[in-house]
Amino acid sequence: MVVGGTAMVWVPQALADPSDDAGSASTIDQSGSTMTAPDAGINTATVTSPDANPAAVAACSKFAEALDSASDGYGNYADSLDDNDATADATNIVGRTSLRQSAAAAMDAANTPGLSPDIADPMRAWSMGAAKLILKMGLHMTGGTLDDTATQVNNNAEAVQRGCAAAGTHA
Repeated sequence: MVVGGTAMVWVPQALADPSDDAGSASTIDQSGSTMTAPDAGINTATVTSPDANPAAVAACSKFAEALDSASDGYGNYADSLDDNDATADATNIVGRTSLRQSAAAAMDAANTPGLSPDIADPMRAWSMGAAKLILKMGLHMTGGTLDDTATQVNNNAEAVQRGCAAAGTHA
């Protein structure tokens, strides 16, 4: 319980990030490697519409930055695991740090005044999932348990992206 409580203090943020390619989004696959997948109709290259909710624009932009950072840090760690790389310990530390910073930014974005719960709630869930990843990485857990958590985090990121798109912006 002490370890779990301590990990929750460092709530992390996201693992999926929007791609520079229109019509696709970058996520973390089951093995932890970054992959590009269809984004279920979310065009991440779309410019924010003029009638977009200003709270959504601010929060979704901040969340998109958090996703990029988390994806980069966690992706490097996952790649080192896949390759049985001797740098796994170093990339674990960097990955946890990027997740921790991203989680804080995503939670801050979720607390944007006037933000719809359709966007804020999955942002918070993403942050909590990232916290779980930090804990599991800190305990050097790998395999299915890490993959399951990464999948949950990706699902929450996609829910945020759908909410942002519905509000006239992108994450």
